Amino acid sequence: MKGTLNDQSLIYRQIAQLLEDGILRGEYPADTQVPSTNELARAFNINPATAAKGINRLVDEGLLYKRRGIGMFVSPGAAEALRKKRREDFAKTQVRAFVREAKRLGLTQQELYSLVQAQAEEEQLP
Repeated sequence: MKGTLNDQSLIYRQIAQLLEDGILRGEYPADTQVPSTNELARAFNINPATAAKGINRLVDEGLLYKRRGIGMFVSPGAAEALRKKRREDFAKTQVRAFVREAKRLGLTQQELYSLVQAQAEEEQLP
């Protein structure tokens, strides 16, 4: 389990986020087991109930499923569902704020497109 926790948001949300990130990076493909609540609790020095709350959030979203007596596993299609969810969130929050700031700065659509294109090239976005 890679990552660190911070004081910026609730710990169980950060646990869920770390697992989501692992799913998106391919560390946890469909039908593979994710770390247990006890493993997460030890890794991050947190209460197992807090780790369980983060995992249960992903179960509620259909991203993980339980195999009784074995543990939690990544649901088939979880990575694509996460990508879709994050793209929607990205459009609603980041892109909207970005466009509003461009408007406040008096940028035209073409200027905004040029800025995005230049940054995408610099970041080697496909």
